[in-house]
Amino acid sequence: ELGNLSSLKYLYLYGNQLTGSIPAELGNLSSLQDLYLSDNQLTGSIPANLSNLSSLQYLSLDGNELTGSIPAELGNLSSLQSLVLYDNQLTGDISAELGNLASLDYLSLHTNQLVGSIPEELGNLSSLEYLILRTNQLVGSIPLELGNLSSLKYLYLYGNQLTGSIPAELGNLSSLQSLVLYDNQLTGSIPAELGNLSSLEDLYLFENQLTGSIPAELGDLSSLGYLYLSDNQLTGSIPAELG
Repeated sequence: ELGNLSSLKYLYLYGNQLTGSIPAELGNLSSLQDLYLSDNQLTGSIPANLSNLSSLQYLSLDGNELTGSIPAELGNLSSLQSLVLYDNQLTGDISAELGNLASLDYLSLHTNQLVGSIPEELGNLSSLEYLILRTNQLVGSIPLELGNLSSLKYLYLYGNQLTGSIPAELGNLSSLQSLVLYDNQLTGSIPAELGNLSSLEDLYLFENQLTGSIPAELGDLSSLGYLYLSDNQLTGSIPAELG
C-alpha cells in the first residue's frame, strides 16, 4: 500500500530487520527522489518497474539478501545520481544499459556474484566519481573506455578474475585518487601513463601476473601514499625515481 503515496519524495527504511521482497508497487511512486532500503533482510529480485521512478536520484538496496540479476531497465533512470547494490547475492551480467545513467556519480555493485565482463558503456558516465565493482566474478579485460571518466576519483576492481593488460588510457583520469586492481589475473606491463595521475594516493596492483619493469614515471606521483606491486612477475631494477 505504500505504492499509493503519490506525493512521496523520500522513503527511508534502512537499518531494520525487514524481510520479504521489495513490493513492485513502489514503482508507482512517481514523485520519489530517495529510496533507501539498505541493511535489512530483504529477499527476492529487484523489481524492474523501479525504472518508472523518473524523479529518483538515490537508490540504495545494499546489505540485503537480494538475488537475480540487475534489471537492465534501471538504465532508464535519467535523474539517478547514486546506485548502491553492494553486499547482496545478485547474479548475472552488469547491464550495458547502466551506461545511460548520465547523472550518475556513485556506482557500487561490489560483493555480489556478478559475472561477465565490465561493459564498455560505463565509459559514458561522465559524472561518475566512484566505480566500485570489486569482489565479484567478473572476467575479461578492463575496458579502455573507462579512461573517459574524467570525474572519476575511486576505481575499485579488485577481487575478480579480470585478464588482459592495464589500459594505458587510465592515465587520462586526472581526478583519480585510488586505483585498486589487485587479486585479478592481469598481464602485460604497468603502463608508464599511470605516472600522469597527479592526484593518485593509492596504487594497488599486487597479486596479478604483471611483467616487465617498474616504470620510472611512477616517481612523478607526488601525492602517492601506498604503492603495492608485490606478487607479480616484475623484473629489472627499482627505479631511482621512486625516491
